[in-house]
Amino acid sequence: MTASSVEQLRKDGNELFKCGDYEGALTAYTQALGLGATPQDQAILHRNRAACHLKLEDYEKAETEATKAIEKDGGDIKALYRRSQALEKLGRLDQAVLDLQRCVSLEPKNKVFQEALRNIAGQIQEKVRYMSSTDAKVEQMFQILLDPQEKGTEKKQKASQNLVVLAREDAGAEKIFRSNGVQLLQRLLDTGEPDLMLAALRTLVGICSEHQSRTVATLSVLGTRRVVSMLGVENQAVSLAACHLLQVMFDALKEGVKKGFRGKEGAIIVDPARELKVLISNLLELLTEVGVSGQGRDNALTLLIKVVPRKSPKDPNNSLTLWVIDQGLKKILEVGGSVQDPPGELTVTANSRMSASILLSKLFDDLKCDAERENFHRLCENYIKSWFEGHGLAGKLRAIQTVSCLLQGPCDAGNRALELNGVMESVIALCASEQEEEQLVAVETLIHAAGKAKRASFITANGVSLLKDLYKRSEKDSIRIRALVGLCKLGSAGGTDFSMKQFAEGSTLKLAKQCRKWLCNDQMDVGTRRWAVEGLAYLTFDADVKEEFVEDAAALKALFQLSKSEERSVLFAVASALVNCTNSYDYEEPDPKMVELAKYAKQHVPEQHPKDKPSFVRARVKKLLAAGVVSAMTCMVKTESPVLTSSCRELLSRVFLALVEEVEDRGTVVAQGGGKALLPLALEGTDVGQTKAAQALAKLTITSNPEMTFPGERIYEVVRPLISLLHLNCSGLQNFEALMALTNLAGISERLRQKILKEKAVPMIEGYMFEEHEMLRRAATECMCNLAMSKEVQDLFEATGNDRLKLLVLYSDHTLAGDPAGSSSEPQPGVAAPGCCGGAEHGGGLEGDRQHPDGERGAGDPVGASQGRGDPGHQGGHSLSGESCGIWAYQTQPGRKMRACLKHTLPTAAQGAGQTGWWGWDANAWPLLPAAL
Repeated sequence: MTASSVEQLRKDGNELFKCGDYEGALTAYTQALGLGATPQDQAILHRNRAACHLKLEDYEKAETEATKAIEKDGGDIKALYRRSQALEKLGRLDQAVLDLQRCVSLEPKNKVFQEALRNIAGQIQEKVRYMSSTDAKVEQMFQILLDPQEKGTEKKQKASQNLVVLAREDAGAEKIFRSNGVQLLQRLLDTGEPDLMLAALRTLVGICSEHQSRTVATLSVLGTRRVVSMLGVENQAVSLAACHLLQVMFDALKEGVKKGFRGKEGAIIVDPARELKVLISNLLELLTEVGVSGQGRDNALTLLIKVVPRKSPKDPNNSLTLWVIDQGLKKILEVGGSVQDPPGELTVTANSRMSASILLSKLFDDLKCDAERENFHRLCENYIKSWFEGHGLAGKLRAIQTVSCLLQGPCDAGNRALELNGVMESVIALCASEQEEEQLVAVETLIHAAGKAKRASFITANGVSLLKDLYKRSEKDSIRIRALVGLCKLGSAGGTDFSMKQFAEGSTLKLAKQCRKWLCNDQMDVGTRRWAVEGLAYLTFDADVKEEFVEDAAALKALFQLSKSEERSVLFAVASALVNCTNSYDYEEPDPKMVELAKYAKQHVPEQHPKDKPSFVRARVKKLLAAGVVSAMTCMVKTESPVLTSSCRELLSRVFLALVEEVEDRGTVVAQGGGKALLPLALEGTDVGQTKAAQALAKLTITSNPEMTFPGERIYEVVRPLISLLHLNCSGLQNFEALMALTNLAGISERLRQKILKEKAVPMIEGYMFEEHEMLRRAATECMCNLAMSKEVQDLFEATGNDRLKLLVLYSDHTLAGDPAGSSSEPQPGVAAPGCCGGAEHGGGLEGDRQHPDGERGAGDPVGASQGRGDPGHQGGHSLSGESCGIWAYQTQPGRKMRACLKHTLPTAAQGAGQTGWWGWDANAWPLLPAAL
């Protein structure tokens, strides 16, 4: 009864299906399932129900019914086919193709299955092509990010990361921009969720990077005020991302100002100079807004430091600096005069006043004439007077704090402000105040004021007893440490002059001991311990203090840990202390005759401390290396903060140069990351700092394998700093070390040789081949020998109408020219020169077929700069001998030509050699350069 009923209902359903009544058929199949059909009948009924759902376009239910049929009968080919149809309609092509492949495997000759499989394969290819297109990626990622149901999911996080990566490519950034991306990113910013805001800001960075028109359009959509206001949010990561976006926008706009636009392009692009001033104006307004976070205020100051002053004094246009001084100097001074965390004041951090000082210093240094500087002084003095007069004690306190800020930055303006009526007297009076805040401000100002020798003498005479009383009697550590630093600064007023003692013998050692005690006290906050480093930075002018300091392992460890902390204002003090300990400041040995003359005229003659002799300095350097100074300095270089100024970079460069002075210490410097840290120092900073860092790089490149010292692409960044040492303004030793380092680099790979050629170093190297000093001439010839493996250099020597090859043939056999140095065991220019000649003739340089199968250089490989000097990176390298050069020069076709050209010149050169050496110059005119380089 039940079986016949199920069969009847199934037939009824089939008839209804044929008639197009899919709902009726579905009802019949459902009733049949309710009568307890067998598993085989259930599979058929579910399969039929799947067909009804397909006709009714309910593909999800069709897929469900087909799956139930397959579960009952895994070989049900009709159910598999219908499920593949449902999956295809649902867009799940990867699953649909699996069912169709199974159908084809069950019935290989069924053309319906084969055709369906081909259709789905084509759809999959089209979908892959579409999904790989940028438009599809952008659309898909924005759909995920703006979908409220995807809140906080991993899918949303991945979409935001992909969007940022896509925007880093110019094509991807353009697609996002043209796909209404800025408006969509604005919606992400409006969500207020930090993760989405970060993704939006980082994507906007890619859109605006190096593209002025997109930058202007983005500012038009988002609004300048809206972009700048994101700096002031409490979330530090969002504030930093907004800072980066504004930096990119500034760069794009400033580039547009430099280029200028004409014709059609100029007609459609808004004036970038106007947009630039609008951005800066909003930044200046942000400085004094209430409700802005301290971190945001610091970021605004950092941006102004980077974008307002000129990059180079050679740029004649400083109009932007003048405009900022007129419009925003008072706002900057207001931040500099603010005290951290007082009620009713601006929210600032521990670094805000230092950032304001650096900005003021940058603006002042960017002024070109006395009239501009006088205007700066007038504005500062008017601001200080406005607070000093008529605002009571609170106003005087703010005025003194502003003076302190100026003393840390443009000290000329600060010293002029101190000379205003009543300012210095108020500072001394506030030092005796019972209020901690007033004492802090006054003592700090007193410390900064002691930087000028004239004022230091006045403070020594009138303020030392006051500082001593503060140190002994005050119950506040913050007051005591500042008073201690004030005493340290006054005690070091004599600098490195051993005969100039401000205090009694042993007093500076006692002060240094107290500073080290404060420095090693982990219980104190970092801001207080920073002052102990300031004190040591002053006291380490005394060699006795240096010796005790480097012997104190705990103090060195505390110093290095502090340099890696978030307290960035300590960087300059740490760098100053290290410069003093390594004696890496400039020092010229006085002329003995001038010393005698000064003594006769009863003038003071500075004396060097006995412990500042080279042997003591070398010992201190080794102790600093053993304590881990390189890793600490590497962390300092990585710091992205306005506190890491050009002057601070110069100090670090000086220390690095002192650390690599000894050959045996260079391996330690490289192992602790010194090579990586030197690169940014050699590319950015003061001219002196860049030169010092480049010389340190040269020393590392000479005695270490450059491929290990500067792995990967970093080795190509070394070339430009080394070439800068070839400038005539550099010393002979710097020229020589640069040539040796370039020789090593030129012998590594063709790509490095091309980099040297691209930097236009060949003419400079060629110029040093004519130098009178033998070692400079030899180093330049060796470098040219390795460069001659490049076809471009070979062409220079083979070109008709030049004497380059003649010079090298002369170098190749110095005995023909009567060179008295011919018997020397050191490699002569004539030993290296044949490599160039051979390279020019045969086109293979010195490598030729001497290359090892595994790619390593053998005995006949390119000349090493330190041949004969024990270069561990290029041991065994040598060039052709003088004898083989003579054979080449007189048996080859160029050699026969050269013999004819030189027939008349050689006797003349030989005739003059007996008196002054080869080429007619005095070989002993210059002292030999140090052998241990």
